[in-house]
Amino acid sequence: MTQFADWLHQQAQQRRDAGTHRHLQPRSANQDVLDLASNDYLGLARHPQVVAAAADAAATWGAGATGSRLVTGSTELHADLETDLAQFTDYEASVTFSSGYLANLGTVSALAGPDCLVVSDQWNHASLIDACRLSRSPVAVVPHADPAAVAAALADRQQPRALLVTDAVFSVDGDLAPLTDLHRTARSNGAVLVVDEAHSLGVVGDGGCGATAAAGLAGEPDVVATATLSKALGSQGGAVLASTPVINQLVNAARPFIFDTALAPAAVAAARESLRQLRRDPGLPKRALTVAAELHELLIDLDWSAPAPDAAVVSAYTESPQAATTAAETCREHGVQVGCFRPPSVPDDRSRLRLTARADLNAADLHRTAAALVAARKAVASRSALDHPSPPSPSSPDTAERNPQ
Repeated sequence: MTQFADWLHQQAQQRRDAGTHRHLQPRSANQDVLDLASNDYLGLARHPQVVAAAADAAATWGAGATGSRLVTGSTELHADLETDLAQFTDYEASVTFSSGYLANLGTVSALAGPDCLVVSDQWNHASLIDACRLSRSPVAVVPHADPAAVAAALADRQQPRALLVTDAVFSVDGDLAPLTDLHRTARSNGAVLVVDEAHSLGVVGDGGCGATAAAGLAGEPDVVATATLSKALGSQGGAVLASTPVINQLVNAARPFIFDTALAPAAVAAARESLRQLRRDPGLPKRALTVAAELHELLIDLDWSAPAPDAAVVSAYTESPQAATTAAETCREHGVQVGCFRPPSVPDDRSRLRLTARADLNAADLHRTAAALVAARKAVASRSALDHPSPPSPSSPDTAERNPQ
């Protein structure tokens, strides 16, 4: 036990020294903080009709699904949501999982195997990375958003089958994958394209139909999309959208589907109501994209280094993990909560603040955000001056005494 305790202490100290230690920060139900850290892109998580749908489902079906999908966990609600999702995204069929993470694990592991090469973008989400590890497949990690590198990996393979897996919108910088080129490359090399639509469903495409639908790829027999219900749809859970044969394969072979308790009825009903809200107000995604563009312009005006967003994720680079932590804490002190991304969460080891746009943000919210970001830059500059003091000047002989090292 002493050796184990020492190891735990060492691990924690290494994280603190590197500025990457995390701790849980429970939030209250009524906190007076502007939320730019969550993934509630359309502001539907607290929409009265979405909340009411969840409450009604819990009252009708109970708090939980009571079992796995192949035993007692498949309700009429699940079937209705899966039909709605497929229709909304222009796919033939869909199936839900209890989280988007598990949807990725189940999809890649059930479609891959030792006879299948998996080609994975180096900036893919952790769920896709873990899915590759669990797939029992040889894996080729290729440079970010590089169809030529994908083509080379697929052309050199020895395996008869191949999967190309990529995020649609990457969760750190918010850039959109070149899906049309990737699909062309995959098809010409006999590979299946698997796209994680976690950050694109409900935000990208006409009425929020998703990135694969926007690219004209939805419904293609060699395209599989995974998604989460916990971001733009404001609920919880995951889904896979594909042809009927692919969905049948997942129902019969995806272990995270077969052996996990089904998604709770309340979450199912909430996601279904969010889809209804999107149909009633198809301008919601455009409003989220407009807010993202405004947040990016604000960052640039305040001299933050920030790549232009393709969806609702807006990143601002910092010089170190410690600077990112300082900036995020300062924003919070000024009433604005932003994401703080540090290694190993960022694939390029470059720490960031991540601001997520919401369709329901207004001018007053942006003004409040600007004030917080100004304060954050000042705090980072002050910390940098303390961490990296100027060297003593040769013309000031008493400098060393006034600024001891």
